[in-house]
Formats: sequence, C-alpha cells, structure tokens
Amino acid sequence: MGGSSSERDVSLASGVQVVKALLARGHQVAAIDTYHGKLDDAQLAALLEAGVRPAAPSERELAIVRRKTGSLIQPGLFADADVIFLALHGGTGEDGTLQAVLDAAGLTYTGSGHVGSAAAMDKDLAKRLFTSVGIRTPAWRMHPIDPRKAAAQLGLPLIVKANRQGSTVGLNLVHTEAELGPAVDAALAVDREVMFEQFIPGRELTVGVLHGEALAVGEIFPKGSGIFHYDEKYQPGGAKEVFPADLPPPLYEALQRDAVAAHHALKLGDYSRADFRLDPEGSAWCLEVNSLPGLTSASLLPKSAAAVGMGFPELCERICQLALQRRIN
Repeated sequence: MGGSSSERDVSLASGVQVVKALLARGHQVAAIDTYHGKLDDAQLAALLEAGVRPAAPSERELAIVRRKTGSLIQPGLFADADVIFLALHGGTGEDGTLQAVLDAAGLTYTGSGHVGSAAAMDKDLAKRLFTSVGIRTPAWRMHPIDPRKAAAQLGLPLIVKANRQGSTVGLNLVHTEAELGPAVDAALAVDREVMFEQFIPGRELTVGVLHGEALAVGEIFPKGSGIFHYDEKYQPGGAKEVFPADLPPPLYEALQRDAVAAHHALKLGDYSRADFRLDPEGSAWCLEVNSLPGLTSASLLPKSAAAVGMGFPELCERICQLALQRRIN
C-alpha cells in the first residue's frame, strides 16, 4: 500500500482496512508501505485513525516519496508470503509496472496481471477496447488536439482529464472556452496525456465485478457539483451511495452485463469496478474500469459486494483465495 501516485492517501486507507479485515479472518498479515517499508502496529493504528485527507497529496509531497523507492525490494521481504495483496491505486502500483515486476519474480499477487492493469489505466486505450466489443462510451479526443477544436467536435460542457489518473485527480468539467486552458494545465500537472471527453449528463452508476461475475449496481448522488470529485469520494457525507440502485430490472441486468464485458475486454483478473453514466434517455455509457478499486470504509466495491451478502472481511479473503487458485492452476 501507499505508492507514489496522487492516490497515495487512498491507498494507505485501503491498506489498513484490508489488514484489519484479514487479521479478523485469522490470517497473518505484514503491512508494507512502499515508502516506509514494513509498518508496525503503532504506525498502522495512526493510519487507521487518520483516514483520507480532503485533498490529494501535492506533487512536492509525492516527489519526496518517489525519491525513496527501495522499500519493496528489501531482501526477503516476501519470503514467507503466500500472497501479496495489492491495495495500491494509480501510478506504477496499478498501471501494470509493479505487476510485471512481481510476475518476473514469480510472486503471487491479487488483482489483474500487467497487461490488463496497463489497459485499464490508460483511458484512451480502454475506450478503444470498449468500442471494439460494442460497449457504449462517451466520444473523446486526445491532446495535443487544439482544445477549441475538441470543444467544437464534442460540445460544451465537456470533461478535460488526465489520461492515466484515478479518483478524478486532474479532472474538470469545462463549460466555456475560457476554462479550457486552465483545465488542460491542471491535467498536464499530473499526467503527460490529456483527454477531452463528451460530457454525459444524468445519473452516476457503478458495478463491481468479482471472479467474472457482476456484484450489485450502485448509484452515487454527489453532494456538490454533480461530478464525483476526490473530496466527495473519501470524506464522510461527501456523497450518498445507494446499493442496489433503483433501476428497472432489464436496465439493472444490462449494466451488470456491460460491467462484465468491459472487465473481459480489458483482460482483467480477479476483480474490478466499472463506472457508468445513465443519460436522460436511459442509455448507459461506460466511463472507465478500475483494476484496483478502493477498499476504504467509504469505497464502492465493498458496498457493491455487501449488497449481495458479502461482508468486507469475506471479500478480502476471497480476493486472496482467487490469487492462490491462479498459482495452483
């Protein structure tokens, strides 16, 4: 857990919740922060109490973390581990880089392999794969297209976002041409690639997938701007989330099918979470799929699982079992 991406705080919050859950199921757990190394009980307790700050870590804070990258390769760190539980979000922890290293080392880990992880993290590539299997996704253009040309083609308002970031970091809803430049700059501050995406008004929906099967569909009601921003995702009372979502059965089942289809299109592994917009005409649009979705107390995947009768400790244990089954097979 931890990592050096803008989602570091979220990852730490996920990690301590997973540790707590697996300990409750009777497992031996070592907590590894990629910056600090192995964490003791006092450090874990402090993280558990701290939660997620309202704003993502600054680039200056992350630069300090990135200077110390050796904690994951300490000799013998995983010598006694049956499975490595990846509670990393964004950056090299979710984009397939770490997964490729673990594959090369012959270590068993949770989640998806390096190919699927890379495909899901790259929103441009993911949308191309969605389109190839008939999953509806908002139209998009990639920088360095002239922002005004992108706005003319996609219409205003439109979404400007970093291509390889999560938790809406570097994302803005742009209403006027004057807002395009600052939005592009905000995205470029956290990523080298910027996406311009058609804005789909309507309802915000999400679907968890576990072992190739859809969990419950949920609906998100942001308290603020209508975009489910970072602070709303991780602060108490930031948004209202309803599982299962109040939808007609045919639409509910169609969303579940699309979530599973997107999961397979990206060649993902044990679990994922797909995010959708439902427009006023009742059409669902897949925005993205998270290969390592959040596992904090406020996260959507655990709520999606809980709505089908699977508690958080059971979910974490099941994710470990799926990884171990791959090793055996």
